[in-house]
Amino acid sequence: MTKVYPNTTTLITSSPDGKGNAAILTVWKKSLLFSCNGFTVFDSKGDLVFRVDNYMASNKGEVVLMDAAGKPLYTIRRKRLSFGDNWLVYDGETAMNPRFAARKHVNILNTKCLAHVSDYNKANEGAGGSVGRSSPNSKNVMYEIEGSYTQRCCAVLDKKRRRVAEIKQKESVGGVGFGVDVFRLIVQPEIDAALAMTLVILLDQMYGSSRRLSTKFNNK
Repeated sequence: MTKVYPNTTTLITSSPDGKGNAAILTVWKKSLLFSCNGFTVFDSKGDLVFRVDNYMASNKGEVVLMDAAGKPLYTIRRKRLSFGDNWLVYDGETAMNPRFAARKHVNILNTKCLAHVSDYNKANEGAGGSVGRSSPNSKNVMYEIEGSYTQRCCAVLDKKRRRVAEIKQKESVGGVGFGVDVFRLIVQPEIDAALAMTLVILLDQMYGSSRRLSTKFNNK
């Protein structure tokens, strides 16, 4: 059976090592638990680094990113009663004081832009208390995501327009494609690997097959 995780001699780690080396992770859109859907993320050695086990299985309308040991790192919740497609990201499993606000970008004049991610507190101040109405062109935007998530070809750009993370299709050593359920996440030292994976989950909520189920849960 073809291995899902990377097989390479390049110096890579599960997170950027501070020496200019990017982390190249393999993302598998599948939970290791039989009763759940989710994501499983491996490093270059095939070791588990991140997991999402409650994905699309919970009726709470939330997604929890965990480390390999099951410790919650970030919780993603859709912002209810807001204009547009907006999401909030919290530390751990907390339900107060969001860290980030994400908004799906919809503009027929700029189709390559997928989403904007802002610092929640700064975006909230700039929007007069309403993150859902904050301008995507605001100086508070931390990251802009461009490309095509359905094709697994995306770039995360910071304020300086540097590519701090990328999503790319993965091919096996023999050149056989894995499809869209297995892909690579390349994380540069300028962004935390857990946050980069959180952005992947947000894109899947906005543009992936999980969107329909997530919307159903939030409308209950």
